[in-house]
Amino acid sequence: MGSPVLPVLALMSNAFVWGVSWWPFRQLEAHGLHPLWATALIYAFSLACLLAARPRAWRGFASQPLLWLLMASSGLTNVGFNWAVTVGDVVRVVLLFYLMPAWSVLLAWPLLGEKPTAASLLRLVLALAGVVIVLKTGDTAWPVPEGLPDWLALAGGLCFALTNILLLKLNRVPGESRVLAMFGGGTLMALAAASLGLAQGLVSAPPAPSIGWLALGLVLGVCFLAGNLALQYGAARLAAHTTALVMLSEVVFASVSSVALGAAQLTGQTLLGGALILLAAAWSAWPANARH
Repeated sequence: MGSPVLPVLALMSNAFVWGVSWWPFRQLEAHGLHPLWATALIYAFSLACLLAARPRAWRGFASQPLLWLLMASSGLTNVGFNWAVTVGDVVRVVLLFYLMPAWSVLLAWPLLGEKPTAASLLRLVLALAGVVIVLKTGDTAWPVPEGLPDWLALAGGLCFALTNILLLKLNRVPGESRVLAMFGGGTLMALAAASLGLAQGLVSAPPAPSIGWLALGLVLGVCFLAGNLALQYGAARLAAHTTALVMLSEVVFASVSSVALGAAQLTGQTLLGGALILLAAAWSAWPANARH
C-alpha cells in the first residue's frame, strides 16, 4: 500500500471545500441567487461534466433501483446543508448536521440488518446529549430546533446518514453510476425544492444573468467537482474509519472560517455540546469500532 499522505490531503481538500462553502453561497445570495438555485446550477455543471466523460453512466440505474433512492437522499442532503449554512449560524448548523452517527445507528438496523450494540447505543446517547446542549437556550423549556436552519441541518444530517448507508449497500455498483446518482440528485432535488419554494413564496426567482454571480457560481462548481473527485480518490485508498475521521476536519474549517468572518458565535454551551457530538462521530469512526 502506498503512502497515505496524498489520500489524506485529498480528503482534507474535500472537507475544506465543504467547510468554507457557506461563504460563496452567502455571496451568491447577496447577488440575489437563492442557495437552492445555486445548488441546482452547481450540480448541473458537475452532472454535465460527468456525462461528457462517462455518457453510459445511466445504464446502472436499470438494474439498481436503490440508485434512485441514493439520488433523492444525496440531493436532499445538499438541499438541507447548503440552505442551512447560508441562512443560519454556521457552527451550530455544522454541529447539528454531524449528528449523522446517531441517525446511522437508527437506520442501519432496518436497512443493513445491523442491530444496535451497547457501544452504538452509547454513542447515540452521547450525540443526542450534545444536541440537547447545543439546542438549549434560556428562552425555551425544552431543547428544540429554533428555526429553519436548525431543521434543515437536522434533516440534511439524516439524509447524509442514509446516503452513506446506501453507498455501502451499492458498493458493487460502478462508481460512475453512484456519482451520477449524487450529481443528479443534487440537481433535481434542489430544482424541485426551489420550484416548490418559489410557488409558496419562500424562495425568490433567480436573478438575471450577470458576470458577478455567474463567475462565482462557476468557480464554486469547479471546486465542488474537484472536491468530489478528491473524495473518490482518497476514500478508495484509505480505510473507511480513516476517511470518516479525516472528514471531521470539515467542522474545524467551518468553525474557524465562520467565527473569523463573523458568521457564527462560539459560546461555552456550543463548544460543550459540539465536543460531545464530535466525540460520538470520532468514536463511530475509530478502527476498533469495526468489531461493534
